[in-house]
Amino acid sequence: DGMPSGVAFSKSGKKMFMVGNDNDSVFEYTLATAWDVSSASFKHSFSVASEGSSPSDLTFSKSGKKMFVTDNNGDEVNEYTLSIAWDVSSASFVDSFSISSQEGNPSGIAFSKSGLKMFITGNDGDDVNEYTLTVAWDISTASFVDSFSVNSQDSYPVGIAFSKSGEKMFVLGHSSNAVNEY
Repeated sequence: DGMPSGVAFSKSGKKMFMVGNDNDSVFEYTLATAWDVSSASFKHSFSVASEGSSPSDLTFSKSGKKMFVTDNNGDEVNEYTLSIAWDVSSASFVDSFSISSQEGNPSGIAFSKSGLKMFITGNDGDDVNEYTLTVAWDISTASFVDSFSVNSQDSYPVGIAFSKSGEKMFVLGHSSNAVNEY
């Protein structure tokens, strides 16, 4: 893909996934050496074009049986089930969740370890939007909680990650070319 926009790894570090705008697809790679991208070889791709034409990031549930892709044009999160964990060729679309009331340009996604919290970064609001899910890893049960502005550090947040404990948040800033820690 000529416009990669998001990357994720399996828990073992033996699989890498990339989403891109040029082909509106998720690409799966096998890593011969865990966490070593120089050992990557292409395995599968999965088109998300039916659900959106501008995928910006992706993440997976802990089990690898759920995949979530943010879409810039639809201002939404799309949920997929994988019948084979960490295998995008086994993916099927489940549901969409609109975030347009909070963000018109979603750029990053993360979940809490429990799957009961979802966080979306966006550069229209220059913020992190928090959602609560009443059923873990099921976006149809999501509801907006609050937003946190990161505008003082960056006007174009594009990625988000949390420490294992959930007590530290890291937001990648496109404008500042920096990783900001909270």
